[in-house]
Amino acid sequence: MPRQLTAIIEREGDGYVALCPELDIASQGDTVSEARDNLKEALELFFETASATEIEDRLHTEIYVTQVEVTAGQA
Repeated sequence: MPRQLTAIIEREGDGYVALCPELDIASQGDTVSEARDNLKEALELFFETASATEIEDRLHTEIYVTQVEVTAGQA
């Protein structure tokens, strides 16, 4: 059963880290595309091996990704 999940990808050093906040699963890669593909593979492996109870316990159903503006530093 296909699921739509969130992937947050950020540069870290020479590569990229991809995080799925709904399940708190992360992966990495040398490129954005590779990090995304590796995260997809990690998520698929999780769903293949995890029990229904573990999936239910870990799955956060409401995830909001937004931006906030803050004042940083001294004026």
